[in-house]
Amino acid sequence: MNPLWSDIEAVIEKKSLLKHPFYQAWTAGTLTREDLAHYARQYYQQEARFPRYVSAVHSNCPDLKTRQMLLENLTHEEAGADNHPELWLRFASTVGADRASVLGAEAHAGTAKCVAAFDRLSRGSWQAGLAALYAYEAQQPAVAKTKIEGLKTKYRLDSADALGFFAVHETVDAWHSASEKRVLVEQLERDPALGRELVAAVSDACDALNALLDGVCEARGIMSCAAA
Repeated sequence: MNPLWSDIEAVIEKKSLLKHPFYQAWTAGTLTREDLAHYARQYYQQEARFPRYVSAVHSNCPDLKTRQMLLENLTHEEAGADNHPELWLRFASTVGADRASVLGAEAHAGTAKCVAAFDRLSRGSWQAGLAALYAYEAQQPAVAKTKIEGLKTKYRLDSADALGFFAVHETVDAWHSASEKRVLVEQLERDPALGRELVAAVSDACDALNALLDGVCEARGIMSCAAA
């Protein structure tokens, strides 16, 4: 493995979403349904845009094989009745956030920061954009597994609508992130000077995702999160 890759993984580990107090509260079962509903409304604004981030990186990428990989990722995001934004809306409904309230939610500052960062990163160099996608998707299998366990054991939510989004991401994002990693490692081997740019993109993406959670905590008055 390229030694520069360890710097990327170190950033993701340091800024892991599972270390954020909001997700720790999820695991502990101390969030209210209202907390979960507010989170669902805010996170949808990132989730609904994620296919466009993938599409932006795809359009910037000159390599056919990488574009084919990104196209498959995009297809998983948007295809069919069980597309990922739709799966999120189904989850939201199980925690008390109806579709109208999710679709009409106003972004708080943390959500706006997250969306703006991913918009910027996905429209920069295609390597940096891919690194941002990786920073998100590499974390999702573990995050999804933890959320499923919490929903089942702490919130008594075990329907297909409640768990479907997370069950899908526990599986497909393992594949997506592995594919992204292979491409990024190849790019680093060809041009080690990319290392600084990729580490910065990963760091920015992780900060953006954590900012969304910070905003949820602030809006809901969850002090243990807001102090993080």
